[in-house]
Amino acid sequence: MSSILTNTSAMIALQTLRGINANLESTQSQISTGKAVATAKDNSSVWAISKVMESDVSGFTAISESLSLGESTVAVARQAAETVTDLLTQMKEKIVAAQENNIDRAKVQSDVAALRDQIASVVGAAQFNGLNLVDGSVASTDVLSSLDRDASGNVTSSSITVSAQDLSTGGYAAKDVLTGSTGASTNADSAAFTIDTGGSTGNIVTNESSDTFAAGDRIILSVEDQTVAYTVTAEDAAASTTGDIVALGLKAAVDALGISDATGALDIDYDSGTPGTLVFTNNTGEDVAISAQFENAGSGGLGLLAGIDVSSQVGAANALGNIESLIQTAVDASAAFGTAETRIDIQSSFVSKLTDSMTAGIGSLVDADMEEASARLQALQVQQQLGTQALSIANQSPQNILSLFR
Repeated sequence: MSSILTNTSAMIALQTLRGINANLESTQSQISTGKAVATAKDNSSVWAISKVMESDVSGFTAISESLSLGESTVAVARQAAETVTDLLTQMKEKIVAAQENNIDRAKVQSDVAALRDQIASVVGAAQFNGLNLVDGSVASTDVLSSLDRDASGNVTSSSITVSAQDLSTGGYAAKDVLTGSTGASTNADSAAFTIDTGGSTGNIVTNESSDTFAAGDRIILSVEDQTVAYTVTAEDAAASTTGDIVALGLKAAVDALGISDATGALDIDYDSGTPGTLVFTNNTGEDVAISAQFENAGSGGLGLLAGIDVSSQVGAANALGNIESLIQTAVDASAAFGTAETRIDIQSSFVSKLTDSMTAGIGSLVDADMEEASARLQALQVQQQLGTQALSIANQSPQNILSLFR
């Protein structure tokens, strides 16, 4: 049956053409945007996942910048610590030279003072973006290193904590901690002597008064080229026999060194009859040089530099023991910064690779397959032309009914 009111063929052709045009529009959108899922209308779940991942990528980009800033800050501190180590090594050469009797110690002391000033200058200048990790102004710094998202979508941040290393040189104050020693002593806070072979003895006496000590104070004891130290705790400082506690702590540390040779050993005894006294007996068959130095709390990691004075024989002997402790402090600081810098570098590399992987994952979710889109475009354009022709033919059907009335 033919009807001039209802053209079923035209309706079918029109619906087909509309579908073709819709698919063609979608394909053209993919080609122009490069995305198969450009909006939430295209695929709401995939679009939502991609947006969350894109926000994480943006976050990791900021983290990468934070890691770069942190790595630069630590690198500056490491360079400063290594430079201080080199300067202290040069100072040691001067101090060793000052051990000779036939030398102008005043000139050597001038060189030592110049090196000390240079160390202070290096420490003061070792800042990056206002943060100095070697001057004692901060205890640590946190470097933002990661964003962690759990299965529930909760996000937390992670940081790498870099401990500061105090290489400051100021703040030393004498407290009359070392009350005496066998051999000469330049002041009450240092002592140095050499014990001859054949059972000779020497002693170091720490002040018995608890008022003398504060938490954080250190007694540094050097035996030949080996150094030990005892740090006073708050409990120690509150005790009535702090000098005894310090002496016993130093004895245990020196005993652990096991200093000896083929002929005997260096014996360290605590003299209970004289509070705070250590007695050294040399049975090694060789002369043994011993020195001690007090370092008060808050004097800075290199606070002992302030007391180095090689203008006298005794001062030079004291300095020789102290410089080993100072060099070890600088070496430890360099190593600590090197470890932190390596860790930050590894994390920075990981974040870079992670960001690339996440970006690739987002692309696999939302990017269009351009080869497929190109082939589909060609097919849809042909279908569109055929659909247009079919609709045109269907629209001509009512014209055929006119021939029935002629």
